Amino acid sequence: MKKILSLLAIVILFVNCKDEVVKKPDRLIEKGKMIDIMYDLSILEASKFQNPADLGSYSNTPSEYIYKKYKVDSLQLAQSNIYYASNYIEYKDMYEQVGKRIDGKKATVDAIIKIEKKKQEKLDALKIAKAALKKKDSLLKIKKKLALKKKDSLALKKKDSLALKKKDSLSRIKKKLTLKKKEASELKKRMNRLDR
Repeated sequence: MKKILSLLAIVILFVNCKDEVVKKPDRLIEKGKMIDIMYDLSILEASKFQNPADLGSYSNTPSEYIYKKYKVDSLQLAQSNIYYASNYIEYKDMYEQVGKRIDGKKATVDAIIKIEKKKQEKLDALKIAKAALKKKDSLLKIKKKLALKKKDSLALKKKDSLALKKKDSLSRIKKKLTLKKKEASELKKRMNRLDR
């Protein structure tokens, strides 16, 4: 008899504990929608600490955004949150779903960030290559100018040396001519002397 009474007391205890601690609100937000709200609130709260200046530029606060997006009011959200929180196991399951969604989005965002980082690295490498090309082009221009100046100066020197050579050869020819004229005049004088 004691065993039956103890068993009956345990059964009654479990049945009494099964009763809801918090009454179900009249306008309860359905579980899927509540998970979406919890997800959005988590993201908004996290972004508040990541870059607070961005949130300040929006006219709505995170709570107002949630109310407008899901067409709920603050009382309805608070009552629904209390109701779901009263069942620890269900509430924990809801938060685990939110965590899985965040992890999934995080992997996607990380992949996007990685792609953007690679794009930025390519752009930076391209900018560096362009700068190096410009530098190389400017160096080539300078080298060409120097080569032209050197070529011009060499041509000028060559021209000058040719002119000097011509001048020298002309002066030699003139000297030879004058020498020949002198020799010829001397020969004429000798011949005149001999004829006399």
